[in-house]
Amino acid sequence: MKKNTWISAALVLCALPGISQARDTTHYLPFDQVVAEASASGKLDGSVKFYLSGKTPKGAEVVRRDVSTSKKTNAFNKTDEGACSWALQSALISMQQAAKAAGANAVVDIASNYKHVEYKDSEMYECHAGAIMAGVAIKGNLAKVK
Repeated sequence: MKKNTWISAALVLCALPGISQARDTTHYLPFDQVVAEASASGKLDGSVKFYLSGKTPKGAEVVRRDVSTSKKTNAFNKTDEGACSWALQSALISMQQAAKAAGANAVVDIASNYKHVEYKDSEMYECHAGAIMAGVAIKGNLAKVK
């Protein structure tokens, strides 16, 4: 009986180094694709438009600056891309709610802001995926666009 207990304990201790070395893979993925997926599924209602940094429409009147959100999702048994899409959709839903509450119809100059490090791109967003969780952080300005 004691032999089985020692073997079990040894196996658990052998597994700990693998668990403690968590994966944190950075991905840069297409933003518009996720917006289209969220719109098609009804998660975004179309009343608020989303513009990455460098794509802000002319005449946008900023209502509130530097609004941010950070969302994580369970990445277990999902591809990194699937988990990242899910996390960004959650972040976009939060931004849509914030824009509506502020009387805005757009979120402009959106940048990734993971761990408060800005990543600006006119096509891609930044996501960090691990074995258990995936996360997205974005910030932008709430605006009224004609």
